[in-house]
Amino acid sequence: MGAGTEPKGKRNRTPTHIRCRRCGRRAFNVKKGYCAACGFGRSRRMRKYRWSHKWKKKRNLPY
Repeated sequence: MGAGTEPKGKRNRTPTHIRCRRCGRRAFNVKKGYCAACGFGRSRRMRKYRWSHKWKKKRNLPY
């Protein structure tokens, strides 16, 4: 089996991400075993970064 088009077509059989038990978002990677949104399965703490909260600052500005 090569690494070209035919093996890539077999990637659509199982879902890559399922619903996370902690945050509820569809971001839990089945193969890696952790959530891309909250970090469940990788860490006990919630995944959060300062650079990802810019949208909250923009939302609080007066229009």
